Amino acid sequence: MINSYAGLDDAGVAIAAARAGADVVHTMYGRRLTRIDKGAGDFATAADVEAEKAILGIISAARPDDAVLGEEGGQQGASGAVRQWLVDPLCGTLNYAVGNMLVAVNVALRDGAAAVADPFSGEVFFTDGETARVRQNGADAQLAPTPATQLVDVNLDPPFPGAPGFRAVELLAHPGFVERFRPRVVSTTLALAWVAAGKRAAYVTDGGDLSSSVHFAAGIAVCRAAGCVVTGIDGAPIGQAGRGLVVAADAGTHALLMSMIRSRSQNCT
Repeated sequence: MINSYAGLDDAGVAIAAARAGADVVHTMYGRRLTRIDKGAGDFATAADVEAEKAILGIISAARPDDAVLGEEGGQQGASGAVRQWLVDPLCGTLNYAVGNMLVAVNVALRDGAAAVADPFSGEVFFTDGETARVRQNGADAQLAPTPATQLVDVNLDPPFPGAPGFRAVELLAHPGFVERFRPRVVSTTLALAWVAAGKRAAYVTDGGDLSSSVHFAAGIAVCRAAGCVVTGIDGAPIGQAGRGLVVAADAGTHALLMSMIRSRSQNCT
């Protein structure tokens, strides 16, 4: 049997894998799915597990020497591999479980190509590590971030490691935020791809080092390649020393959000 994936470049592998996962998520939508408890209020469903299997099938066929870190299956693949793929098969499981279609499938090669698939719109946001595009109905278009919508997604999901210095909910009450932006809570990292696509002006979340997170790596890669401003909530580059995430369509929006975040943080000290 001919391996149709072996000839793909890394971006092609990321796209194919994300699409495979998205197909599973779309097909299983609306079914009664048993929740698999993961502790601390988190859970997975059979859709998460089956989507990850589909994604791993593509990656193992295309890149058998690579390792994979999957949200559901953990570390898999070649031991000691130089390259590693980060896989979140269904970001927005709680949304999905209650019939909300705001979900994403994230596949990223660490420090390389990445793809974010929307199972219901059919869009795949992707990067080869240099440029960022969206593919839909067989056509590719370059991503063009813009703050024009004035919509800012703020992640309000616990835990809240930045408290008391930073609380996302307090940002929403900042007079400047209310005057300049309109908040949205999508509860999935699909919102990151929307910043790259010009559908959102910015995205803000608390957290630790998210640069290597299976949830965030693909979205971060797409946003960076699209030219978005990407930092931690302290304004520093994300990484081991950083925490949380502020992604903005342009420098002006980023600076404005950082001034609001810093003013709130100073009020808490």
